[in-house]
Amino acid sequence: MGSKYTKRYTEEFKRDAIALVDSSGKTVTAVARELGISSESLRGWYRRAKADRGGGESGELTSAEREELKRLRKEVCEQQQTIEILKKATAFFVKENDR
Repeated sequence: MGSKYTKRYTEEFKRDAIALVDSSGKTVTAVARELGISSESLRGWYRRAKADRGGGESGELTSAEREELKRLRKEVCEQQQTIEILKKATAFFVKENDR
């Protein structure tokens, strides 16, 4: 049972933590312990930073791609709702014209 309040870290803090892993030669776990953060968090930030630099696992999305995907999914959802409304309106007008 985790706390419902998750700590929010600044982008600068995340960058510094990632740089510390790269420059210190220490493991993600060791750096996370020193900074007092969870190793899962730091591992996630590190993996994302690596993907953004083009060094991620193949098929892993960069942050920019992730943002674009979120935006496109929202756009598609809005368009599907518009289409449904237009279908209902069309059906209504066809019925009106048949009278």
